[in-house]
Amino acid sequence: MESIRLITNRSISVKSRFANKFSYLVKRIILVCTAITCFSISAHATTAPDSFADLAKLRLPSVVNISTAQTLKNPERGLYFPRFPHGSPFDEFFKNFMDKPPNGGGNSDSNQRRITSLGSGFIIDPLGFLVTNNHVIDAADEITVILQDGQSFRAEIIGRDVKADLALLKINTPNKLQAISFGNSDDIQIGDWVMAIGNPFGMSGSVTAGIISARARDINAGPYDDFLQTDAAINHGNSGGPLLNLKGEVIGINTVIFSPSGGSVGIGFAIPANLAKPIIADLQKYGKARRGWLGVRIQSVNDEIAESLGLKEQCSSLQCGALVAEVDSDSPASKSGIKKGDVILRFDGHDINGTQRLPLVVAETQINKNVEVVFWRNGKKLTTRIIVGEFNDGAEQQEVAIEKIDPKQVSHSNITALGLSVSSLSPSLRERYDLSTEAKGIVVTSVKPSGIAAEKGIREGDLIIEVSQEAVKSPADFAIKIELARKANRKSVLLLIQSEIGTHFVPLKIEPINSKKDNK
Repeated sequence: MESIRLITNRSISVKSRFANKFSYLVKRIILVCTAITCFSISAHATTAPDSFADLAKLRLPSVVNISTAQTLKNPERGLYFPRFPHGSPFDEFFKNFMDKPPNGGGNSDSNQRRITSLGSGFIIDPLGFLVTNNHVIDAADEITVILQDGQSFRAEIIGRDVKADLALLKINTPNKLQAISFGNSDDIQIGDWVMAIGNPFGMSGSVTAGIISARARDINAGPYDDFLQTDAAINHGNSGGPLLNLKGEVIGINTVIFSPSGGSVGIGFAIPANLAKPIIADLQKYGKARRGWLGVRIQSVNDEIAESLGLKEQCSSLQCGALVAEVDSDSPASKSGIKKGDVILRFDGHDINGTQRLPLVVAETQINKNVEVVFWRNGKKLTTRIIVGEFNDGAEQQEVAIEKIDPKQVSHSNITALGLSVSSLSPSLRERYDLSTEAKGIVVTSVKPSGIAAEKGIREGDLIIEVSQEAVKSPADFAIKIELARKANRKSVLLLIQSEIGTHFVPLKIEPINSKKDNK
């Protein structure tokens, strides 16, 4: 018995030592794996610094205060004048910082008023070139740049770009200035730390910090919206100042805030550096921005349009491609064979979807570059090549805005399911709706206010040119095409409409034949 106990005790002892060694080995493996995991995480994420002091000290000398002055002639009494120039893309975001208009009595005969505004900017070249927002200096008679050490210089405008809200200024100084370089804004990630420097409310050299809250924000400020969103505090006067990464590189230009109260609520927007860099280079070289041009008017492809074109299986996102509503004559698009009704799916290697919008992608493409374009036509994916042209103010590509207008109801023969009445074009209807003799298609003579057509913004006097990308010549032709779509079990048809807002496609829901059920 005792020997058995000894053997048993010895056996237990051996097992215990083995278990201890195994446990030690497992713990070492866990520690190593944890270290590897931590290293992997740190390789992809930037940890918060103990302080932003060194970064602020390094970059503050490169940020300037921009003061502008403007003389308003014959100002109307009883009105306030905007602090930032009227008509800028961000006018609604910037409120007034002005003296009140004169009360009754003295100065009533004054016919001029001098107003000033303040903004920010940053030096990009030791020779005195600096960047700011266009709305900061727009309509200014005088522009004064104040350095961190208090020196002030009169600035000249080298170039400006209203659509991107950027401006390049130049000051002449006896000494070289400390400049900041642009970084790669594509590398910045949601959650990364950033620092903003500017002159909020005229208080120069103010530093705030936060993170990148979102990327590729479209706030309907312009055709090329692609903003970085940050929660770093940005207020009036910060416009034009730099948004910096922890390397001290400019990854954004603080431009606009969203604020129901007028102050910072932690939602600020900055123009990405990668969008700004080529524009700034153009402004310095040409005095204007040079953008790529395709020569089309487009609209987004939603689920209804995708379904009506047989495109739904090709779409991997909620918005897929850009539907061509119009093609300019003698444009790069027309020369390459792009037609009205085509859906551009891919442009120069970029998939066109909700985040890669065609106007922005084309604008950033090098002029005269020969690019490959993939598009959808008649149920097939096709490819062509286009030589990108140069954009000018007379030829703008943009998404077509489809307005919803309450229509008037007029009795006429109608297509009940769609909630509208149509008629062939006649001299009396051309005169009634002010339609040219070249106008083609059928005219909408009434719209049911609660119908499908009204929901899509179709109104009396609009022309229906095509149904499912086929020309319509008469009301009977229209009805036949609707019935054919039903028999093909389409959930919607695509109408090409010509209205006061231009030519655009409108998807209308229809009831497929196999969806009808008998009521029992």
